Amino acid sequence: MSTSKEQAAISKVLSFLQEWDHGNKTVRSRMLTVFVTQNTGKTCPELELEFAQVASLFLARLTAWMRLTYMFGTCLGLQLKAVGVFLSAASNHRYLIEFLEVGGVLTLLEILGQKQTKEEDKAEAIRLLQIVSNAGRKYKELICESYGVRAIAECLAKSKTEGTQETARALLESLAHGNPKYQNQVYRGLIALLTCISPKAQQLVLQTLRIVQDIVKEAHPSIVGPLLNLLRSLHLEVQYEAIELITDLRQYEVRPALLTGLVDLLKPATEGMQTYKILEDPEMTKMTESLPVYVQQAAAAKALRLLAQGSQELSQELLPLRVVHHLMYAMGNQEHADAQRQASLALEHFVRTYPVVEEHVRRTMGINLFAAFMHKPETFYMTMDEIQADILLSNKVNISEVLEHQSSED
Repeated sequence: MSTSKEQAAISKVLSFLQEWDHGNKTVRSRMLTVFVTQNTGKTCPELELEFAQVASLFLARLTAWMRLTYMFGTCLGLQLKAVGVFLSAASNHRYLIEFLEVGGVLTLLEILGQKQTKEEDKAEAIRLLQIVSNAGRKYKELICESYGVRAIAECLAKSKTEGTQETARALLESLAHGNPKYQNQVYRGLIALLTCISPKAQQLVLQTLRIVQDIVKEAHPSIVGPLLNLLRSLHLEVQYEAIELITDLRQYEVRPALLTGLVDLLKPATEGMQTYKILEDPEMTKMTESLPVYVQQAAAAKALRLLAQGSQELSQELLPLRVVHHLMYAMGNQEHADAQRQASLALEHFVRTYPVVEEHVRRTMGINLFAAFMHKPETFYMTMDEIQADILLSNKVNISEVLEHQSSED
C-alpha cells in the first residue's frame, strides 16, 4: 500500500473511531449495522486491512460499550453480532485473547442471567461462548471457572424457545469434550437439570447425558432418582430418552439401584400423589392425581422388559427382586391400560425364559387365565374382569424364595 493510501486508510479509521466516540445510541446503532453487514465472514487479515491494522481499537470500544449497557438491552443484539464478526473471523486468536482479557466471558455469562435479555440475544451470547469453547481446552476451563456451567444450564432450563435451548445444550456438550478438569462438573450440572420442568429441556438433557456419561465413565448415584422420576412424564419423547439412558446405565455401578427402583415403581405408593385440580369432580380429581404414577408404572415395565430381553445376566438379577410378583400386580391395574399391556409383555419374557416362573404364574392365575394371557399378552388386559384383576393384584408369587431354596440344595 502506498504511503498516500496508508494515510487515507488511517484517516478513514480515525474518523470512524471519532464518530463512534462522540456518537449517541442512534449513531452507534447505525454504525454497527453497517459494520456487521459489510464485514460478516471476513478473516482477521481482511478486518485489519479494513481498519488500517488497528481493528483492535474498535473491538475494545465495542466491548467496553457492551459491558456498560448490556443490563439495559441497549443495542445488545447488534453488539453481540458485531463481536461475533471478530470472534468468528478466521485466524481470530488475537481478537479472542483481547476479548477475554477485558472480561468478555463473564459479560456473556451475565447476559445469560439477565431476566430482561431477549431470547435471540441469549442465543447469540451462547454462540459466542461456543466459539470460545471451540478454541481449546484452556478456554473451556476458563468458561467453567467463571461458573459458566451453572449459567448455561439455567439458560437451558428456563429458556422459552427451542432454538436457545438447543444452542445451550450444544455448548454444555462441547464443555464436556476434551476438558478432563471440569467434565464431571458438566456431568453433575446435567444431572441437576433432570428436575427442570420444561419437557424440551428434559429431552435435550437426557440426550446430552448419554453422550457425557460415556466421557466421564463413572455414573454418579444421584442420577438414579431424577431419572426414574422422568418416567412419569406425559411426553413420549422424554420417556423414550429416559429409557434409552437407563439402558445405557446398565453397564455402570448404579445398575442395582436402577433395577430395584424400576421394580418398586411397578407398585406405586398411593400416598403423596400430586394433585391436578382441573375439575372439581371427585372422579376426575382421582384420575388426574394418579395418572403420572400409572404412566411411570407402565414406563418402568417397558424398561424392565427391554433390559431383560437385552441381557440374560440382567434378567436373572431381576428375579430375586420379586419382579414377577410386581409385574403381575401391575397387570391387575385396571386404572391404566398401558400399564397392564407393558407389564403383560414383560411378564411374558420371564414366563417363556424360566420354567420356574411359568410354573408359579400358571398356578397363581389358574389354567384358563394363564392360557388367555399366553395366547395374546399384548391385548390380554382388554378381556380381564374384576375378579381376574383382583387375583393379579393380590398375588403372592415369590420366585426369590424358590431360587434361594434351589441355591441351598446346590
